[in-house]
Amino acid sequence: MPASLRVAVCTALLVATAIVHAGERLIHREPSVYNGTLLVSEDSRGLRVLRFSEGGARQSVVKPGDPDHLELAYTRAFPVTLAWVPQPRRILVVGLGGGSIPRFLHHRLPEATIDAVELDPGVVKLARELFDVQEDDRLRLHVADGRAWIERASQRYDLVVLDAYGASAPPPALITREFLASVRSLLTDQGLVVGNLWNRNYNPRYDDMVTTYLDIFGEVSILALEGVGNTLVISGPASTRHDRDELLHRAGKVGRDLGRGPALEHVLRTGLRGANDRERAGQILTDKGLRLSQ
Repeated sequence: MPASLRVAVCTALLVATAIVHAGERLIHREPSVYNGTLLVSEDSRGLRVLRFSEGGARQSVVKPGDPDHLELAYTRAFPVTLAWVPQPRRILVVGLGGGSIPRFLHHRLPEATIDAVELDPGVVKLARELFDVQEDDRLRLHVADGRAWIERASQRYDLVVLDAYGASAPPPALITREFLASVRSLLTDQGLVVGNLWNRNYNPRYDDMVTTYLDIFGEVSILALEGVGNTLVISGPASTRHDRDELLHRAGKVGRDLGRGPALEHVLRTGLRGANDRERAGQILTDKGLRLSQ
């Protein structure tokens, strides 16, 4: 057997073994200009998983045919944001993955229209073909740079979800004060922006990112999630509209309405706080400081 073929066979066996050990089978693989390799696997429960590298973290987990199913911890916690904005009519999601959050919002908020913006055309294709993201006049997928989309947008949004931050290297163009100022300009008077940030155990720029949010929005609510590296940073006019007791009451109602029992109220009770001293003492991130082209 030629050496090159032996390498290819060994590589395939290693990938297959990793998938089997995880209780999943690989169903799709393709190269990506932006994300290395797009890998889709499926487990015995019918859950489909998107990864950006062999052995990489789960970027998205979706159950085709069941838009209510939210598998990852941050997606299970995400509906609690409806305690701040119960009936958002216009929603923007930056970063698509397998589309679990846009699918959920589309299913649960029939009066809302949703724009989901994703840089990688391969991710959008897989969302449509393998992750059951079904577009209509209320849910539209856009292959575009998230920052450019926001800077050109003419519509205002009640809810903006920033879900394009990687763990150790968040996209520089999506973390500066100039970018967040553009996001703020898109919010309605009672709007909310929710950033899914990896905490400082994974992301060396975490404190700087929170400080930059504070610089633009004045105050933020931090929702730390138990047992995982995700932290939801909640900002905008709606983020200071209710006190803690009212938010807990609202979260309980959202949980009951969504058939999720007391889970969302528990998420708020255990994880909600203001920014601490360390988060307030970071460096404000700017385009100039990160040497982004103007």
